[in-house]
Amino acid sequence: MEAYNNEEFAVGCILSIKTSLGDEFEAQVIAFDKPSNILVLQEGVPASGPKRDIRLLKANYIKEFSFLGQGQDPLDTNKCFLDLNSLQSREDSAIRQAQIDAERFGVGVTAEAQTIFDALSKTLPVRWDKTVIVVMNEVRVSSPYLPESVTGGTPAANERVRKVLVLERKRLQTRNIGQ
Repeated sequence: MEAYNNEEFAVGCILSIKTSLGDEFEAQVIAFDKPSNILVLQEGVPASGPKRDIRLLKANYIKEFSFLGQGQDPLDTNKCFLDLNSLQSREDSAIRQAQIDAERFGVGVTAEAQTIFDALSKTLPVRWDKTVIVVMNEVRVSSPYLPESVTGGTPAANERVRKVLVLERKRLQTRNIGQ
């Protein structure tokens, strides 16, 4: 549908909408951005509790709609519920996970070294110490990341790391031959 005037998509209007993609739903208009022709819609009945689905919909995709009534202002800050403790917990968790993910990437190492690190990390606890892979906090694998480059740790731990290195090197070679 072509762009509508602001009265048809006034904040608070409750609409029954059919899209050109076949979706049918009822929603309340939270906002309408005329330049981008995008509606921000809150789906579900307002009495369904504090959690609701928000849908962004390009007005061009509306096949037809009907006005069901005018609801209360969905952006009334006195009626909004935000669980700040839950939000803070989610933020802290996301930051911790981002830090863990960032520590998994070696700085100043080759793609091959990163691939070897990733292979070792599937079965063993690993971390980077600059360009050295530290396995189980005792075994160190230095560049060029060959079985002969394994130092430190117990003989059993060294042998296990060497075995994974040999297998990963074989896998890398067969992948390179196949390309």
